[in-house]
This record gives sequence, C-alpha cells and structure tokens, in this order.
Amino acid sequence: MQYKWTVLTVTTVGVLMSGVDGRIVVIGLPTVAAYLHADAEQAIWFTQAYTIGSTVALLFIGRVSDIVGRVKVYTLGFTVFTLGSFLTSISFSPDTFIAARIFQGLGSAALFANSAAIITDSFPTTELGRALGINSVAFRLGSMLGLTLSGLILSVVDWRFLFYINIPVGIFGTLWARRRLHEIGQRQKGAPMDWAGFATFTLFISSFLLMLTFAAYGPGESNVVAILGITAAVSIGAFVKVERGRAHPLLDFSLLRIREFAGGVTAQLLNAMAWGSFILTVSLYLQLVKGLAPIQAGVFILPFDIAFLLVGPASGRLSDKFGTLPFATVGLAIISTSLVLFSTVDAFTPFSTLIVYLAIGGAGMGFFVSPNMSSIMGSVPPHIRGVASGLRATFFNVGFTISFNITILVLALYVPYSLVSSIISSATGAPANVADRATLAAGLDGVYRVLALINTVAIVPSLLRGRRLPIGAGAVPDSDSNIGAEGSIPVD
Repeated sequence: MQYKWTVLTVTTVGVLMSGVDGRIVVIGLPTVAAYLHADAEQAIWFTQAYTIGSTVALLFIGRVSDIVGRVKVYTLGFTVFTLGSFLTSISFSPDTFIAARIFQGLGSAALFANSAAIITDSFPTTELGRALGINSVAFRLGSMLGLTLSGLILSVVDWRFLFYINIPVGIFGTLWARRRLHEIGQRQKGAPMDWAGFATFTLFISSFLLMLTFAAYGPGESNVVAILGITAAVSIGAFVKVERGRAHPLLDFSLLRIREFAGGVTAQLLNAMAWGSFILTVSLYLQLVKGLAPIQAGVFILPFDIAFLLVGPASGRLSDKFGTLPFATVGLAIISTSLVLFSTVDAFTPFSTLIVYLAIGGAGMGFFVSPNMSSIMGSVPPHIRGVASGLRATFFNVGFTISFNITILVLALYVPYSLVSSIISSATGAPANVADRATLAAGLDGVYRVLALINTVAIVPSLLRGRRLPIGAGAVPDSDSNIGAEGSIPVD
C-alpha cells in the first residue's frame, strides 16, 4: 500500500472516533444531565468543556508539531483522548465530568490539529480534496454511529457506556499510528518555543471562551462577563505585540496575508458559528417538541449524514479538478437555505418535511467542507502546516463555541430560563404541556433565523479568497503573490 493511503486510513480512525464522541454527547445530554443531577449551567459546560479544552491547546499543539513532528504529537493525542474517555466514563458528579471532558478535549486537539496537516504532507494537491473528502466522510460515519449508538446505549445500559466505546478504538488507534506513521513533513528542528506567546494566547482564548459561556447564563453574570471581556482584550493586544517581535513566533502572521487561507478560515469561522449548535437544536426539537425518544431522535437525524456522505466525496474530487471556490461557496448557500427552512418548523411540521430539510443541510455541508479545507491547507507553505492547521482548528472551535452561546442567548428571548433549566434537569427532558412545547419551538425558529443570517455572511469571504491555480496553468506570479504549498499561488 502506498504510504499516502496508509496515512489516510490511520487518520480516518482518529476522525471516526471524534465523530462518534461528538454526537454521542449531543444526543445523550438530557440523560447525562439528569443522572448527574446537573442544572442548565452545568449542562452547558458538558458540551463547552470539551470545546474549550481543545481550543486552548490547538495553536500551541500546531507549533509543537512543526518543531518536533506531527506524527509524534498525533499519536500522543490518541493516548490522551483515550484516557480522557475513561475518566469521563467514571465521573461521579457534574464537576468531575466537566474536568474529564476538558482533558479529553486536549487529546482531541492533537488529533484535530494534525490530521489535516499529515494528510496534506502526504498527498499532492491534485488529490488533496479527494483525500480530505474521504476523511470528512469518516467523520460523518462516526457521527452517524454516535447518533444511533447513543440512543441504543441509553435504551439498554448505563450512560457511562457512551464513553466506554471510545476506549478500545483509542487503544487500537494509538498502536496503529505508532506502528504505521512516520515523519515526512518539513520540520523546524531546534526552533525555540514561544512561551510568552503561548501564555498570552492561552489567557486570551480561555478568557474569551469563558466570557461567552458565562454570557449564556443571563444578566446575573454580567460582572464576570465584563471582567473576562477586559482580560481577553488586554491579552490579545499583548499577544499581538509579543508575536511581532519574535523570530520564531507561536503564530506566523504571514499566514493571514495569504488571501486564500484568510478567506477560507474566515468562512469556516462564520459557518461554524452558524452550524455548530445545529444538531443539538434539532435533537432538542425532536425530543422536547416532537416527543421522540433519544434513539428515535438519533435515527431521525441520519438523513443529514447520509446526504453529506453522498455529496462530500464527489465535491472533494470535483474541486480538485475545477477549483475549490465554487463548491465551497455553493455549499454555504445551500446551508443557509436549510437553516431558513428550519426556521419555519413547529410542533406540527410533518416528519417527511423535516427529512427533506435535513438532507438539504447535509448536502450543503458536503459541498462546503472538503473543498474549503483543501483550499485552506493547500495554500500554505509546508514548513508551517502544523500551526496553519492549528489556527484553522482554533477558528473552527471558537465558531463552534460561539454557536452554542448564540443559541442559548437567542433562545432566552423566547423561553424562560426556568423552563430551559427544568427541561434539561428533568429525568425525561420533555416539556409538561403543549404551551411549553410551542414556546420552545418558537424559540428554536428564532435561533435558526439568526444562524441563517450568520452563515449567509460567510459567502462573502468565501468569494473573496480568489482562485488558486497550479503554476504553469495560466497563473502568473507577481511580487505580491504568496507562494503556497505544492508549487501553487493564490490568484484573483
């Protein structure tokens, strides 16, 4: 087997596991919160802790990977993720669950930051969209398994089995990665670590994400939110100042001068803000408004993933041939259409209509994800792919976190906090009466309208990224061009 296919199979195990874990928590959130006697604020942390744990470490991990090797860090990430899954499974209180999820997120960061970089190192740009498309399909397959397994597990055994299943997969992935992968990417051996940059960035991203999380608790936390906001503003200013004076910075700001990279990560950020909480809101709608059991809700969301599986690989292959810009941009337009359609649903919307809306959303994501990632990773020089992938993943996770906070804040305009808290903390998770279900449905409609607007804005940076053509295929470099990876340049 050619080494590039070995890389794809090994990294596929990592994203498969990440997909399973992400969806399992979404579907199982009401049940886990009830068993651990968590209130609404703690339940928010069940989802946010994992994201915060991974986001804080992404840029640092990307930089370390460029220095010591992406394969080493990727393999360590498998080990940490597996141990984090075990610690989560033995949690006995909301606080221990949250702490374990943060640790699990650190392992996820090593996997997430390096998988795309390792694939980009191993595949030529003419096959990169295809490879990343297959990798995205694996993530969606994991997501499908997470949806179905979570409902099945919760209907048969204890919630802790939601995390037990990661352990054997993680052990296998760790051993396989250690045995089959080897370093082929360019490294900056001997380069010093920028600890001042790491400290200021960590303070910034931690305070920023915590500010967003506490903002979702309502006006009672306004003082904490203000303090965290000031801390975030001061620390990001300090980070920029520190980085500009470093010969070996944590973040090479020249990345942001690559038009294709900047346009791609900005589009990804806005899309993540719009789409990060989508599956959670659909799950809440199906369970709390339509009255489905967890296993039924999990199965019902599958049309989204099936549509993604059908469209994603084809979009990746075609983008290799015709360019990434049109596919990524059309995908964003289709996603916005799906969100607008979901803003019209209520307690009486037929299930057949919901299936169509989910399929449209899945197709849109299939069009967008792999071409956009191929555009981002294919535009950067090989020696900084680790930090580029870390920055890409940071943008995604920040957007993902903001999406949950947007959802809570908009929902609070329609639904009393006491109702949300009682729903999440109850054993069944279902509203008691028709009026409450109608109120919740109206709130979710408002959320979808806001998310549709944000996703539509993402079309602008997607278009402004320009096109990247291989040298010799009609592109003429000039003095201002940023030469990208694999002998390619961004062009208008």
